[in-house]
Formats: sequence, C-alpha cells, structure tokens
Amino acid sequence: MKKFFSATLLMSSLLIPASQAGEIYNRRVEQQDRIAQGVASGSLRPWETAKIEREEGAINREIARDRFYHCGGLTPGERFRINHQLNSVSNQIYRYKHN
Repeated sequence: MKKFFSATLLMSSLLIPASQAGEIYNRRVEQQDRIAQGVASGSLRPWETAKIEREEGAINREIARDRFYHCGGLTPGERFRINHQLNSVSNQIYRYKHN
C-alpha cells in the first residue's frame, strides 16, 4: 500500500506542471480568439491589433526561452510573471475593443 501511495504521489506531482502549462496555452488561445473576433467585428483597429500581436509575440518568445532553460517546464515565478503579462494584454484587448 505504501508503494502504491508513493507512486500515486509521484505521478500526481508530474501531472501538475502539465496542467499549469495547459492553462497558459489555453489563455493564449482564448486571447487570440478575442483578437480575431475584434478584427472581424471592426472593433480593433489595425494599429491596435499590431501592437497586441507584438506584445503577445514577446510573451511567446519569453515562454519559449524559459522552457528551454528549464528543460521544458516553467518555475512558479515564471508562471506568475507570464500570467501577470497575459492579464495586462487581456486588459489591453478589452480597452481597445471598447473604446
């Protein structure tokens, strides 16, 4: 029983980073959908779209760099920083779509 518990604990600890990485991926996909909807409806101007896309590109490069240095994973501090940056871009998308 003790071996089963330790194996279960090990497997669950391995799955946590994958789900957190999935959270970041899902946020990026949802933000791209919001941008596409704003472009289609005309609520985002071309220069606003370009600015948002540049910022998201910088975040994507940062994620790739962090994953490279940490063997495919992200540290809790990196996840916090990336979520903070994604929050900032999300707020910017909202402001641009509603101005």
